Amino acid sequence: MIAELALRLRENIQKVIVSKDDVINLTLVAVLTEGHLLLEDVPGIGKTTLARALAISLGCSFRRIQFTPDLLPSDVTGLNWFNQKEQTFEYRPGPIMSQVVLADEINRATPRTQSALLEAMQERQVTIDGVTRQVPRPFLVMATQNPVELEGTFPLPEAQVDRFLLRSVIGYPTEQEESAILERFRAEDPLAELKAVTTPEEIVNFQQKRKDVRVESSIRDYIVSVARATRQHPEIELGASPRATLALYWASQAWAGIQGREYVLPDDVKYLAPHVLTHRLMISPQAQLRGRQPEELVADIVEAVPVPVEG
Repeated sequence: MIAELALRLRENIQKVIVSKDDVINLTLVAVLTEGHLLLEDVPGIGKTTLARALAISLGCSFRRIQFTPDLLPSDVTGLNWFNQKEQTFEYRPGPIMSQVVLADEINRATPRTQSALLEAMQERQVTIDGVTRQVPRPFLVMATQNPVELEGTFPLPEAQVDRFLLRSVIGYPTEQEESAILERFRAEDPLAELKAVTTPEEIVNFQQKRKDVRVESSIRDYIVSVARATRQHPEIELGASPRATLALYWASQAWAGIQGREYVLPDDVKYLAPHVLTHRLMISPQAQLRGRQPEELVADIVEAVPVPVEG
């Protein structure tokens, strides 16, 4: 059931995005787990196009926020304004009150503005002047960062980074894929003709079905062991939080469902561990001087932790 939905969405998105099965699948994992996705890549790769194609395919509302140093928290959450005719304050919703929100170049805004996303990302609500309002469902924040151009940026604090379920990169296309992009966009933008292939109500229903994917006790113990190993690694100052352990558990369920299975395999955990854990780790200064990367450390951990086998 989940695999059929994923296939429908993937084929529709690939009418715009050439290939990139893994990136699209990871995006669908975020959708099915009600998580959020951090995309780190250079400009012009297709991050915004992916977000727009996803929102259209889901039949969801979409808003893009261009984060800049002068952006205010109220520009994200909305504000209460005084209606002189009615002599009352009225709430004017901000772009965060959409189902798919693209936070473009999120690290260019000040920490005060970045923090405006925290409540919505974790509690699915926004509080303004003491009044709390629920964000629409399903709700997904896709944030982008340019890992190369760092002048005038404000690195995301650990508390904010930890709220992103997954981190992924799109990467440059192959020569054949780039040629296909030229052909696809030769006449007009295929986004203009893209149609929804599901509904927000169906997505919420499948988010519940994802929870039925079976995770055996041995697999649960394996997930816990991988997460705990990041806290005990000599080259990692700050390891994965319990929220990261939950994220790896939920993401593994969604990945198994997308692959057409009703149960999670150790290989699902192995594949997702770099996407779920690397952005949450703080590497020690000594390891950084040696040029060690989070991806290498997570690979070492996954290799070292014993994999459960069928009895």
